[in-house]
Amino acid sequence: MAGYRIARINEEIKKELAALLPTVKDPRVPSFISVTAVETTGDLKQAKVYVSAFEGDEKEILKGLKSSAGYLRGALASSLRLRSTPELLFAMDSSIKEGMKINRILSDIERKEETR
Repeated sequence: MAGYRIARINEEIKKELAALLPTVKDPRVPSFISVTAVETTGDLKQAKVYVSAFEGDEKEILKGLKSSAGYLRGALASSLRLRSTPELLFAMDSSIKEGMKINRILSDIERKEETR
């Protein structure tokens, strides 16, 4: 039962953050950034937020998100009805870039096969 509740909370945090991230005024955070996953601890003290961006330096984006964490946590507190709002920890998710790289490699192999 608790696992189902945490999964629902993770999805709600993900949805709310996806709506809030474009409102961040920090220039280090690009406008096209997506939240790929959220993992909340069982006691709701911390939430690890995985984000993906197509442009910009990953380290700078993480610095910008870290500096905006207080604003985002406050906005989450007003939109979610939780006893305590988790502390937000941000991490880059490179799965989209890795998928694009694999797709490019497979396309190159396919083109080489067609030329034979």
